[in-house]
Amino acid sequence: MVRLIMGEKGTGKTKKLIEMINAAAAAEDGNVVCIEAKSTMTFDIHYHVRLISADEYRISSYTELCAFISGLYAGNYDTSYIFIDNLFKIVTGGESNQDMDNFLSWLDRFSNTHGVKFAVSVTGDPTLATDGMQKYL
Repeated sequence: MVRLIMGEKGTGKTKKLIEMINAAAAAEDGNVVCIEAKSTMTFDIHYHVRLISADEYRISSYTELCAFISGLYAGNYDTSYIFIDNLFKIVTGGESNQDMDNFLSWLDRFSNTHGVKFAVSVTGDPTLATDGMQKYL
């Protein structure tokens, strides 16, 4: 399962994501992980959630993020939910529609193969989402 949370700046995407993260921390049997651009949610999310700053690992492309997620899962098969906050701040030049569609498709395949759920927040107008993005909204 992949869920895309898309909205313009200031529409409450991060607040919604924080609520989802905390609900998952209480409900999930496996481990919950949150990847964010920089450590800003430290005091907002449940202490059982593994909070990762992409900046600390110098993740700046979709390829690097896919590799990081794969390694994260390979190191802990108990991971059941991965949240990615503000994808376009993590991935430099990540606003390309085709690259975004490819990334979401990769997440969907990964989810189906390994049973990991994903929620990704991005800044942008949901009415301009591609067909590839629309199926995850």
